[in-house]
Amino acid sequence: VSLVSIGNICRSPIAEAVFRKLVSDEKLEHKWRTDSAAVSDWNVGRFPDSRALSCLRNHGIETAHKARQITKEDFQTFDHILCMDESNLRDLNRKSNQVKDCKAKIELLGTYDPQKQLIIEDPYYGSEKDFETVYEQCLRCCKAFLEKYH
Repeated sequence: VSLVSIGNICRSPIAEAVFRKLVSDEKLEHKWRTDSAAVSDWNVGRFPDSRALSCLRNHGIETAHKARQITKEDFQTFDHILCMDESNLRDLNRKSNQVKDCKAKIELLGTYDPQKQLIIEDPYYGSEKDFETVYEQCLRCCKAFLEKYH
């Protein structure tokens, strides 16, 4: 599963770290390849936002992720590409149309939210509380996604 947002420094690295921990807790590492990426190239090579890292640490989760841009190969190798909002979804669908043998199912991570919060808003211009909201949404969605596909 690849988790995608615009810049790969806030939402998607939180989602990746949360999903990776859920997979680890369930002892399913052998079944899942977990990654995250950006639709843009703005932050390639950068670590996640310090507020994202702080939020994850508050929940006992560490990550060594560095931002990267999604590649054509991602569409050919991942079974699922889950994104955060409609803009990401449009960009990913457009990019996938240029890829031969696209096997990835592209959808909003929020599709799996039991609380029906479809969009995971970008917390970049927000507060610590907004990062916590993203974490909680990602946790709900990733749990539901893992239950469905485990």
